[in-house]
Amino acid sequence: MSGDLPPVRPGVDEDSWELIALIGACWSEYPGCVMDIHGEYPELLAPASLYRDTGGDLLVATDPCGTVVGTVAWRPSRPGVVELERLYVHRRWRRRGLAAQLAGMVEDAAAGAGARTVELWSDSRFADAHRFYERRGYTRAGPNRELHDLSHTSERHYRKVLGAPARSDEHASGRPRGAASDEPPA
Repeated sequence: MSGDLPPVRPGVDEDSWELIALIGACWSEYPGCVMDIHGEYPELLAPASLYRDTGGDLLVATDPCGTVVGTVAWRPSRPGVVELERLYVHRRWRRRGLAAQLAGMVEDAAAGAGARTVELWSDSRFADAHRFYERRGYTRAGPNRELHDLSHTSERHYRKVLGAPARSDEHASGRPRGAASDEPPA
C-alpha cells in the first residue's frame, strides 16, 4: 500500500455524524440519491455498535486532522458468508488505493472468520464502484433488488469466492489494476 494513505482504525459510535456526512457527500454526486437518517438509515446513528453486535466490524480511515475520509463495514450474513457494506471514500482521497485497502481488510477479516465468500449490494447508479468490485474478482450474483426507498434504489448483488483470482492486472484501459480510474466514489 502507498505510504500516503490515511490510517485506518476501528470505528466508534461517535463517528456517526462524520460517516453520515461522508456518505451524504458521496450520494450527492448522483441525482436522486436521498438520505433520510431517521426514517431509512437510523443504524448510522450508532454504526459501530450495529456491526460489532452482529459479529462484524466498522473501519474508518481518517485524514491528518482526524476527519473520516473513508469507511467500510462487514458482518456475517449466513454461515460461511460475510457481507461487505458501506464502502465509501471521500472525493479528495479517491484513486490512491484507499478503497482497495479497505475492501482488502474486509476480505482478510472474512477469511480470518472462516468465511469462504464475501458478498455486497451496490446501488445500480454506482458504475465506477461496479468496475472496482469486478476488478477485485466480484461477479454479479443474480437479479437486482428494489429497496422501495426515497431514492428509488435498485441494487446489484455481487459475490466473491475468497481465494479465487481477481481479474487480470490490467483492465480494458490498459492501466495497471488500482491505477487512476474506477475506484468507487461510493
